[in-house]
Amino acid sequence: MTLRPPVVADVADALAQLAGVAIRTPLLRSDELDALSGGKVFIKCENLQRSGAFKFRGAYNCLSRLDRAAFPGGVVAYSTGNHGLAVAGVSRMLGLACTIVMPFDAPSVKIARARAHGADIVLYDRHRQRREDIAASIAERSAVAVVAPGDNPFVIAGQGTAMAEALQDLALAGIAVDVAMVPCGGGGLAAGTCLAVEALGFQTEVWAAEPAGFDDTRRSLASGKRECNATVDGSICDALLAPTPAALPFAVNKDRLARVEVADDDEVLDAMRFAYQELRIVLEPGGAVGLAALLARPGALRGRTVVVVASGGNVDTAVFMRALARQPIGGAAA
Repeated sequence: MTLRPPVVADVADALAQLAGVAIRTPLLRSDELDALSGGKVFIKCENLQRSGAFKFRGAYNCLSRLDRAAFPGGVVAYSTGNHGLAVAGVSRMLGLACTIVMPFDAPSVKIARARAHGADIVLYDRHRQRREDIAASIAERSAVAVVAPGDNPFVIAGQGTAMAEALQDLALAGIAVDVAMVPCGGGGLAAGTCLAVEALGFQTEVWAAEPAGFDDTRRSLASGKRECNATVDGSICDALLAPTPAALPFAVNKDRLARVEVADDDEVLDAMRFAYQELRIVLEPGGAVGLAALLARPGALRGRTVVVVASGGNVDTAVFMRALARQPIGGAAA
């Protein structure tokens, strides 16, 4: 089945679909963060979203529209973690059978929580197998819908509602946002954010942030075609290790993303520690990469008003303890 790229109207539709279902997550700020960045920074706390990540938005916007007569077997999704966890949780809410294809080295907390939602988990070796092929094979054997993490217009539009909410809330307070910064793996959140900005008629620039060594979106924007990463692992940002930008998000992002920053693992761990010590929120590595990029290169946003999406909080304890052991950034409280 060929899916069309999402359009601006899809975000408005997704906002209506998610009303009263998704949590309208808070915006946090701190004087310390503003001083370190040189700007006025708001953190959109999607780590507090249902399923612990923004991915709930896209999963619900998609699965709540599923044609159950056409797909009596439910759904199959492939994911490094948060998309699969969200699909599992929404499937449980809606009474759908669900299979999630996840790499065996995905964070154990994400695998365990998906199982707890009642999903069947199929583990694979990301070095030797393609998750898309496994999902397609499952769909060939049973009447299930494949719910991709990026190449689905309803998923992308749903993800865009996170920034739409933030921009709406700040507009009501009379605050205009110069830059929206979002983590980027396959590009769905970035694409949804670009469409959300257009839907609201704002002039906000959309920036993406990627893990160092996995900057496929940045390189793709430069070349004009979808580039691949050299490897499928090697960063603690497990949620952002897509091998290449997803096709539908890139169709949106290639003409709309203003800039892509990167952050390495040490910078991400520093940002996780800062978020906990200064803002009292728990972030997973992929959820902290936007904040990490901002803190590592503060001059880029000096004097500007910024919303950074903290996209998820599903972190393994050992990784979180590594972050807490870091030296504080600037004057952040110990």
